[in-house]
Amino acid sequence: MCGIAGFQGDFGPELLARMTAALAHRGPDGEGRALLPGFGARAVGLGHRRLSIIDLSPEGAQPMTAQCPRCGCGSLHDLALTYNGEIYNFAGLREGLRARGHVFHSGTDSEVLLHLYADEGVEMLSRLNGIFAFALYDGRERGRPEGVRRGDLFIARDGLGVKPLYHATTESGFLFASEIKALLQHPGLPRELDPVAVQHHLAYLWAPAPETLLRAVRKLRPGHAALVRGGAVAREWAFYDLPYGAEPLDATPAELADRVHEAVRTAVTRQLVSDVPVGAFLSGGLDSSAVVAMMKRARPESRPACYTIGLSDERMTEGNPADLPYARKVAAHLGVDLRVVEVDSGMIGNLERMLWLLDEPQADPAPINALLIAEQARRDGIPVLLSGAGGDDIFTGYRRHRAVALERAWGWLPAPARRMLGASAGAAANGALGGMDGHVARRAVKALAYAGLDADRRLAAHLWWTPEALRRSLYSADLAWQLEGHDTARPMLESLARIPAERDRVNRMLYLDTRHFLADHNLNYTDKAGMAAGVEVRVPLLDPDLVALAARIPTRWKQRGGVGKWVFKKAMERDLPREVIYRGKTGFGAPLRSWMKGELRPLLDATLGERSLRERGLFDPAGVRRVLELDRAGRVDAAYTLFSLVCIELWCRMFVDGRPAAGALAA
Repeated sequence: MCGIAGFQGDFGPELLARMTAALAHRGPDGEGRALLPGFGARAVGLGHRRLSIIDLSPEGAQPMTAQCPRCGCGSLHDLALTYNGEIYNFAGLREGLRARGHVFHSGTDSEVLLHLYADEGVEMLSRLNGIFAFALYDGRERGRPEGVRRGDLFIARDGLGVKPLYHATTESGFLFASEIKALLQHPGLPRELDPVAVQHHLAYLWAPAPETLLRAVRKLRPGHAALVRGGAVAREWAFYDLPYGAEPLDATPAELADRVHEAVRTAVTRQLVSDVPVGAFLSGGLDSSAVVAMMKRARPESRPACYTIGLSDERMTEGNPADLPYARKVAAHLGVDLRVVEVDSGMIGNLERMLWLLDEPQADPAPINALLIAEQARRDGIPVLLSGAGGDDIFTGYRRHRAVALERAWGWLPAPARRMLGASAGAAANGALGGMDGHVARRAVKALAYAGLDADRRLAAHLWWTPEALRRSLYSADLAWQLEGHDTARPMLESLARIPAERDRVNRMLYLDTRHFLADHNLNYTDKAGMAAGVEVRVPLLDPDLVALAARIPTRWKQRGGVGKWVFKKAMERDLPREVIYRGKTGFGAPLRSWMKGELRPLLDATLGERSLRERGLFDPAGVRRVLELDRAGRVDAAYTLFSLVCIELWCRMFVDGRPAAGALAA
């Protein structure tokens, strides 16, 4: 795991040095930079910050070249790579390449990428099992793949979007980096906000790729690659998509559970490859517990360090069971070393630092927990952690999956009746029908508020935190004008259009979760929080083989009545206590609703005051004040939407205005 940055264009070595330095936290073990010729086009710069995980020797330094006659190269001017990630099947790929005459000079997966590109061109991407973002320069006079010109830059991001890759095209050329803050080292990069991304942050708490809050900065979509030529993207294409729409597996539940168990075991074993110690997150929930159980199956004699959050305040769970007792039960059952990171309401003091590290104003306190765990792991000398992220997104597990599955209980109603049902629930969600106190009331209203929408739009709405009318009441006149006619659901509807063969509604919801909620939110903060501490976070439940298996399991064995992840739970009954497997769902968060009325209230009032709002010009002070009052009176549940307003403003101060963040790693 590392940080990468670079350009193709009319830029100089000073910019490359600044961009690479801005990513120093991602790679504390080394730095490398290279300036390469453009061969009649614009020059290329590649920068790298190294976190040494595999082959800790100097031969693993980047930017890297192949130095291989079979590849037709002997220096960086022929082939050069800057790469962030891990290729878990690199050993097998390397043996195949050696058999074809390739000469290797290191034990790294990085070098395998170079040789594989030289052998198979851009089609190499279909051979990779791993997490990655890379930029590969091809300056060879001969032997280039079809469609690749001398001096082209080939960039790619892994299929699930575990590793981030941002880019921008300016008048001076093309820029790319693992984080936005590196792109902003170029003083000519426009810092104008994208109003559509503002709208999406309020609706979803994140912006769907390729959007970011800056109009000039884009995210390369998961499973996408591009060729950059002459300082701009010449071609972009998808090389991977989530495999929904295939024929469901015809197998008994017991057979499916066996296949899931074996696939999880294989994925975890595959991702234990490392030349440094490997630990794990352990919340005591099914997903992280399953990962740790398979670590023990792979290495029975080991006692890996596992990390969990200890909450000093009973409010911290907001109606959900606390994790720590379950984490202790799992640790004792499996015989692992559980290390508790104690947190209290003071964790919110990391808010500005969190936003700086995330690059995007994601309105969720959960990344602070991930950051605190990663920092402790790094202090303990453990630079790799396995995470259980992704289990809910491929097997079901969120409340919305149950809601989608239960739609059959009222979906038969005629459209007018469904619209009336939705209108009543929507009125409650907008504060027109009295109180919204209580977790059950909140969830019931949200489940029914969009009953009158058509099928796919209803799926998109399950990802919204507040109704459209309530959000739009927050917009300034200028923002409302800019968003006139824009459909908040459009990115989700466009994504669903990619899987026309998949008719099962739960699977269609899982597709949205994995493609957007997981990639644009959970994986973004997991990567950034880990790398802020110089820790690589791996996600074995997102192994492509396991994802493909889960996509083909009939949904009746994933969401079975009120039990989510049913087949995954059955698979893990042989490894974990039943009270852990079938415990209630708990989020990896904090008591935001309580904090908004207590610890965060001064920041809320200051950040969302009339003067601050008018200066930024995004939101209407009267509309914000009304929603604040409704939320404090318990008439609407707008805590996360209001927190999003705070995060957007604090983010703008750092990334648009250029003010330093409190406690940030860089100014």
